[in-house]
Amino acid sequence: MKLGSIPNTLLASFLPSLIFKFPISLPFSHPGIPSSGRKALVIRMQSIDHRIEPISSNLMASEKESEKLVRNLYPQIEPYSTGFLKVSDLHTIYWEQSGNPSGHPVVFIHGGPGGGTSPSNRRFFDPDFYRIVLFDQRGAGKSTPHACLEQNTTWDLIDDIEKLREHLEIPEWQVFGGSWGSTLALAYSQSHPDKVTGMILRGIFLLRKKEIDWFYEGGAAAIYPDAWEPFRDLIPESERGCFVDAYNKRLNSNNIETQSGFLAYIETFNATAHGVFYLTEEYAAARAWTKWEMMTAHLLPNEDNIKKGDDDYFSLAFARIENHYFVNKGFFPTDSYLLDRIDKIRHINTTIVQGRYDMCCPMMSAWDLHKAWPEADFRVVPDAGHSANEPGITAELVAANENLKNIIKNKGE
Repeated sequence: MKLGSIPNTLLASFLPSLIFKFPISLPFSHPGIPSSGRKALVIRMQSIDHRIEPISSNLMASEKESEKLVRNLYPQIEPYSTGFLKVSDLHTIYWEQSGNPSGHPVVFIHGGPGGGTSPSNRRFFDPDFYRIVLFDQRGAGKSTPHACLEQNTTWDLIDDIEKLREHLEIPEWQVFGGSWGSTLALAYSQSHPDKVTGMILRGIFLLRKKEIDWFYEGGAAAIYPDAWEPFRDLIPESERGCFVDAYNKRLNSNNIETQSGFLAYIETFNATAHGVFYLTEEYAAARAWTKWEMMTAHLLPNEDNIKKGDDDYFSLAFARIENHYFVNKGFFPTDSYLLDRIDKIRHINTTIVQGRYDMCCPMMSAWDLHKAWPEADFRVVPDAGHSANEPGITAELVAANENLKNIIKNKGE
């Protein structure tokens, strides 16, 4: 039987099991296209249903250009300036700048919430072209007070980003965020679209109920039962109707003496304490919460990532702040708030990068965003999970920055 005569349904059934480097031209006829004036056909592996579709020559040329972009991380660099910005009567946030002081500004929005930044975050950007701005959100990383939930909402963070932009005297900037960073990047850009020159979003998280339920109420447990059971078993069976609420109770201990004593101790060491702490219920919950996410963040286990769950200083902020935001539904007025406001940012040049096997932020959210915002470039990495440090995702993120860099350069010519 000739390949061109295979029914679409049969063809679709075996194509998903094949691995192609796309675009791939398949020189056979298709019943939906007349033999005269026939276009080249390609398999686009980014398409969720693996349909065969005509691809314009312009798109094929665009994808060839994409293959030429730099896709490797840049060498490690050090900041040329750092500081602390007091953003409220309670909170002070850490910020840093690296790369080219006269370059195109880009702000890196970290995940969690509560995850903080790390030196490796600078490596996604060409340091000769970009003025790279990193900052730790309220309560995270080097920002103070550590793990603090007071005056800590999405809207506070959006205001902080604007205060930082004004403090650094930056008229507008490119926005880069993954996981919770994609949530905050969307919310910030929708609030201040005139301040955003472009966006790169990874591991899309829209903070909807079905996303929280998938990861914290048993969905992802079907894939990672071994990682799930320690997270589950910390909670008595009588409280397992909602794990997010049960952890909230434990992460916000009423034992003020214990909590404040611990915080005072680690503040003394200014974010460098890695000692052994008395493991109260609160810190046991922080470890369990953090390890559950760290064990599921990569397609293949990453021991260095998993070890973060043993760091009480990191875990306390990560777990408490994440849980605080999730219990409060991201402080958004509706479940579909971010999707409903896409028109405010539709004009912004944006790339969406998503790991096909992302357990923390499953692809349904990136797909929903793609459908609501088809103008954005949508890149699905077929052999990756959630982490920005997985090779395929890293490559797409660097290439996306390179693409925006080339667009900016071309506009300046």
